[in-house]
Amino acid sequence: MPPRLNLLPASRSLAFRPRPAAPQWRAGQVVAAPRAVRRCYADDASKKDLPESEDRKGPNTDTLPHVTEEARDMAKMRKMPPPEVEQGTPVDEYIKNDKEAYKHLPKVMQDSLKNSSGPKGSRSYSTSAIRRQEQLAVAPAPATTEMTAEGVKFGVVPFPLPAENRLKSRYDPVVEQVTNLLMQHGKKSVAQRNMGLILNHLRTAPPPTISPQRPLLPGAPPPSHLPLNPVLYLTLAIDSIAPLMRIRSQRGAAGGGVALQIPVPLGLRQRRRKAVEWILEAATKRRNAGSGKGGFAMRFATELIAVVQGTSSVWQKRDGVHKVAVGARANLVVKPKFRK
Repeated sequence: MPPRLNLLPASRSLAFRPRPAAPQWRAGQVVAAPRAVRRCYADDASKKDLPESEDRKGPNTDTLPHVTEEARDMAKMRKMPPPEVEQGTPVDEYIKNDKEAYKHLPKVMQDSLKNSSGPKGSRSYSTSAIRRQEQLAVAPAPATTEMTAEGVKFGVVPFPLPAENRLKSRYDPVVEQVTNLLMQHGKKSVAQRNMGLILNHLRTAPPPTISPQRPLLPGAPPPSHLPLNPVLYLTLAIDSIAPLMRIRSQRGAAGGGVALQIPVPLGLRQRRRKAVEWILEAATKRRNAGSGKGGFAMRFATELIAVVQGTSSVWQKRDGVHKVAVGARANLVVKPKFRK
């Protein structure tokens, strides 16, 4: 009869592992998703333990000493005076007894070693391990002997100030004088506005055409450069027609009550004043090109351009004054000075 099966010992050897229950979704409950493992920029990979090899060495495990340090160790072994580590070993001394090393030098260093004729102790190149920049950084800065004023941060302002840095004389002398001559009834603000319109018209006008019969002052810039500098444009037009002298009539100088014409030289401001008066007289006779407050400034600027081009009637007045002055130059009598 076959033996009876006993299932009790077999059940003891089996491990009962129940299945995990599937997660059930419930209303109002949010299941958080597992975070992905990632590496941030702040992680330091150098702190991790890396495997090390006991029999092999890396390229930077055992570095070679410096040339000067190697020479010092060799001199110590041979019981010879070691070289100066702080100063370094010159290249010419290092390869003096090594012809094989001299052959492998660059061509530039070979030529410099051949042509070197400096004093004893000089070297063309140093192999010192100490950086010169660190020595210069540690060295104290030289003391300055300049004395600075107390309480002044950017230095003392030199006096006297130039004319363009002063509040009341910051404009060009010609611009200031012409503005005062344009002023009527004490309204200087109106004259300044007209002066600005005149300079703006000179700046935007096309380059003038110079007439060979009416030459300007010597050393004048080319016509294409005049609109770039309206103040120079204005100064050149006024100084070109400014008379050099005026005619003074002296009664009874010729005898019989006849007036004698005597030429009198003028100064710089007097000449410019006379030229501006002539230009104002010619500008008032022109017709207005349009309506508005800038009509007078437009006429004055147009007359200045006509002066530079040589088509203005002011040139005839200037030539007439000079012609009379040259004819009356014989009337100039220089009285001798007698000593008392």
